[in-house]
Amino acid sequence: MRTETSYLGFRLPHPFIAGASPFGYHLDTVRRLEDGGCAAVVLHSLFEEQITRAHDDGAPYALDPNAYAEHVRRAKETLHIPVIGSLNGTSKQSWLKFAAMIEQAGADALELNLYEVSADRSAPAAALEMQLAGIVSEVKRLVTIPVAVKVTPFFTSFANFARQLDTAGADALVLFNRFYQTDLDITTLRVAPHVELSSSSELLLRLHWLAILHGRVRPALAVTGGVGTPEDGIKAILSGADAVQLVSALLRHGTQYVQTMREGLERWMEEHAFETLEEMRGLASFDSVADPAALERVNYIRTLQSWGGEPWEQSR
Repeated sequence: MRTETSYLGFRLPHPFIAGASPFGYHLDTVRRLEDGGCAAVVLHSLFEEQITRAHDDGAPYALDPNAYAEHVRRAKETLHIPVIGSLNGTSKQSWLKFAAMIEQAGADALELNLYEVSADRSAPAAALEMQLAGIVSEVKRLVTIPVAVKVTPFFTSFANFARQLDTAGADALVLFNRFYQTDLDITTLRVAPHVELSSSSELLLRLHWLAILHGRVRPALAVTGGVGTPEDGIKAILSGADAVQLVSALLRHGTQYVQTMREGLERWMEEHAFETLEEMRGLASFDSVADPAALERVNYIRTLQSWGGEPWEQSR
């Protein structure tokens, strides 16, 4: 079985790459990702807030951007797989300045993490989308390396926003950034940060949009979040994914789990007589559907009517 795929201009031996995670913090764990079989690695994100607080001795998450650039440089010197830097900013100045710094450090590509949840009641959706697409356009004009854009699904018309990112020059779209929500400690009345690893139940939203966008936008499509089993990876590719980012699965099972994902894909391809990834990619997408919206309504109704149990009142 030939599992090669193209992503961000790289010809990868298989679609499973390491997404941005704590594995990216240190060279020894980055090496483990390569040794485990990852086809590429996305380093952890450089946050603008880390930079602005870098001179505050009490800042719990301060980071010197020069140290991040040096980390990129050393990772690139150490690894034989593509190294993708990650940047999560809030201002146009930080996006441009540090995108250039990451490129100069030797990154093979850059992932822009557009984690934007607007709490401004006066900010219209169209203005926010235009601002984010404008950032992508500016970064693309500044750097020569490929640029992937990692986004949340929380846009009024995500298909239209994806088209705007396409027009802005994005080389890939990464679906989706997880929406991290803090809990509330009712004893201390304080916000309590809490992170849980993703599960396969989170994959459905990503499959939904992969299927809609496949064949309808120019950028490559990557999935992140909810890929926990080989079956999840197969579903993502059938829906249209060019690359599959792994984070929670690697944190749970270790970096060698990439081999489990790859072997599961190869077995499935052999059982279903697919010789290449291209033959199976997008078979479950809406690419050949004349009216995706109508199909969406049909699937919506079918899902609502799929419950096979009895109402609680009747089963007592």
